[in-house]
Amino acid sequence: MTNGPRTNSKSYERGAEKYREIYGPDLPLAEHGSSDFFDLMIGHLFGEVWTGEALDVPTRRLLVMGVLAAQHEFDTLGIQFSNALRTGELSAEQVREVVIQLIPYVGYPSSGSLIRVSETAISNHEVSK
Repeated sequence: MTNGPRTNSKSYERGAEKYREIYGPDLPLAEHGSSDFFDLMIGHLFGEVWTGEALDVPTRRLLVMGVLAAQHEFDTLGIQFSNALRTGELSAEQVREVVIQLIPYVGYPSSGSLIRVSETAISNHEVSK
């Protein structure tokens, strides 16, 4: 850990606001200055990358979904599915279509996990309506 936070308060606050928009209010967020890793991630990834003006959040989320699926990070992908449903960025039908699009790229052996996290997100969303 350095002598102070790795990002300034303004970057961290902007990043924290975008993080809450992307992941919702329920996921934990480290206090500014408590972790170099989280300071950098929140300040850079969410304060700079996710706040760019050239792509909107739904487009960015679809890109992230593809990368997470390719890396077999299905639990994190499930969080993205859940929040895309929560924000109305994707419908249940669209989540299922994202899965169909991704299956040939992640491989059929991995498709079970992909389908599991998407259907769980859809089920949880339907229950919460």
